[in-house]
Amino acid sequence: MATNIGMMDGAYFIGRSEILSWINTTLHLSLSKVEEACSGAVDCQLMDSIHPGMVPMHKVNFDAKNEYEMIQNYKVLQDVFNKLKITKHIEVNKLVKGRPLDNLEFMQWMKRYCDSVNGGGHKPSSSHARRNSNDVPSSTNPSNQLSKASTKPSTSIAAYDEQITELKLPVDSLEKERDFYFAKLRDIEILCQTPEIEDSPIIAAIKKILYATDGDASVGLEAQAMVALHYKEAEALSPNAEASEEKSRRGKTF
Repeated sequence: MATNIGMMDGAYFIGRSEILSWINTTLHLSLSKVEEACSGAVDCQLMDSIHPGMVPMHKVNFDAKNEYEMIQNYKVLQDVFNKLKITKHIEVNKLVKGRPLDNLEFMQWMKRYCDSVNGGGHKPSSSHARRNSNDVPSSTNPSNQLSKASTKPSTSIAAYDEQITELKLPVDSLEKERDFYFAKLRDIEILCQTPEIEDSPIIAAIKKILYATDGDASVGLEAQAMVALHYKEAEALSPNAEASEEKSRRGKTF
């Protein structure tokens, strides 16, 4: 039974179409995108299909829309993993974002695991929609509820996709800007660690700013004072300053 699967395993070379076909056939759903399974409910159903009764399906929120609701589903899934001693790490923070690649990779792992339990063969399960009667109205057909929840008008999906894209653009831009300035600061830090200059008062002032733990503006002023004091001390000890002082004393004697 496979629980730890390397990234070069054949499981990760299975395409989206095959994964979607497998999910829809196994659970009698009609998902059109792998990321539609990002709520974690599908994962719980898949585990229930190969380990009947192991998943407390009454705790699964099949209508999860918000991230905090999805996270609860993944907690249920993680509990099942723990019971089965499955060491696969669930990257919940990535999955709930609905990113296609992250969800595809996790579903590729799920298919590989399910196949290893089933002996490599396809095994449609009658427990694909196992739910507690307290979670759904008696007039609702449980086997179709997730399918209906997952199927949306194409116009609505397109509108949501457009909104998500618009929201992601400024986030991506901010992340690039953050990485750019972090790299600059890292270069400065490495320069400050050069043995020939690391004991310099100017470098000490730069480090004071770099390693400040708060946004207090006084840190910058203190660093400037350190540099100014250094120059005053250096000026006082310079030959020109001593000559000027000697000349001044001589002028006073006449």
